[in-house]
Amino acid sequence: MAKEQKKYPKEFKVEAVHLVQTGQKSQAQIARDLGVADSTLSTWRKELEEHGPNAFPGSGHQTPLEEENRQLKREVNSLRQERDILKKAIGIFSHVPR
Repeated sequence: MAKEQKKYPKEFKVEAVHLVQTGQKSQAQIARDLGVADSTLSTWRKELEEHGPNAFPGSGHQTPLEEENRQLKREVNSLRQERDILKKAIGIFSHVPR
């Protein structure tokens, strides 16, 4: 049976990273105190450094880049469907019965 992954709110992650950045305790000690893996805390720290206020968007929320990518994929799919319909129409209308 797969182990269920815990989900932590954005505020918890930001505060945990803030504790690491203050340097009062080691990252490993803070991770133990919070009940998370040291590697998880490292991942949170890197994500917060890379994405700033857009870090930890949560389930269902996407970064602007991910949202744009999703929208473009939807548009490509729509254009492919239109192209396929036009190809079928050309095939139907170009076939002249004798």
